[in-house]
Amino acid sequence: MIARLNFIRLFILLTILSVVLSAQPRYEKTNSAPGEFARLGFGARGIAMGNAISAYKTNFPISFYNPALAGFQSGNLLNAGYTFLSLDRSVNYLSFGRKFEFYSAKDSALPGRKPRATAGFAFGIINSGVDEIDGRDNHGFKTKTLSTSENLLFISLSNRFSDRFAAGLNAKLYYYKLYEDVSATSLAFDVGILYNYSQNLSFSFTLSDLNAAYRWDTSPIYSQEGSITDEKFPTTKKLGIAFSMPELRLDIAGEFEWNNLERKLVRVGAEFKLYENLFILAGLDKIHFYNRDEMPVPSLGISYMHTINPVNVGFDYAFSYEQFSLTTRHLINLKILF
Repeated sequence: MIARLNFIRLFILLTILSVVLSAQPRYEKTNSAPGEFARLGFGARGIAMGNAISAYKTNFPISFYNPALAGFQSGNLLNAGYTFLSLDRSVNYLSFGRKFEFYSAKDSALPGRKPRATAGFAFGIINSGVDEIDGRDNHGFKTKTLSTSENLLFISLSNRFSDRFAAGLNAKLYYYKLYEDVSATSLAFDVGILYNYSQNLSFSFTLSDLNAAYRWDTSPIYSQEGSITDEKFPTTKKLGIAFSMPELRLDIAGEFEWNNLERKLVRVGAEFKLYENLFILAGLDKIHFYNRDEMPVPSLGISYMHTINPVNVGFDYAFSYEQFSLTTRHLINLKILF
């Protein structure tokens, strides 16, 4: 009888433990890997479309998602944006891009001529940080207010080898200011290709954060007790698709992403032309294959461009959900095309 009671108690205890353990959210390794601020997306348009735009080459393509897109820009495009976040966080960005068309001297005067070659160039910077961090000593007394800052400078180069195929390279410099004399830098590269199956259908492949790693040295603070730690960035692979339906005034984009930290997810986004130069954007980011504990991230946005000859001025706005934040994300983007 006693043995039976002990067995029942053990069974109940194991049942309770299994329920508790199964109720814990699955740990998402990529979210805590270095460089996460750069994986949140770039600009209001990109985030409003669920960050699914690595194959989306129309309406101001963003080379940060795929360096091959730099060759599909129109004119000179200047982008600047600010993100409203909770918990004293900030994300700001600035970028400039230009397309270069090269003609042969023999046909330079012909009407309707096509360029013999097309190249693209872009550069930008992303700044992310946390302010108002309460510093305390070993006894719990307040010392001073701290802050951290993580930055990314990127340069994109692209070449369109034909009307169907383009390739590009991103060179990226990461700089992380963690605490006083503790900082880290890293040089990384992205490669990307874009294939136009038809005028309205395109595919892409990108490989991101090659060679990226932070090396932390805490000896400036702890002297001989300090240590050196290496943190490698996840290597991210993405397959993208974009499809345009002019008769419906609708563009649809999608991505499949995977990396070496067991992440497998899908993104989708859409852009609808409401009126001339006015677009409605929507997207769904982080649709995980295996991790159902991290919810997909929905987003909405609006994009508008107004012509003030000879300059086009516009703005983008995006609204995005954050699973573990007290509030939602709001992004404002100003763009100038000249």
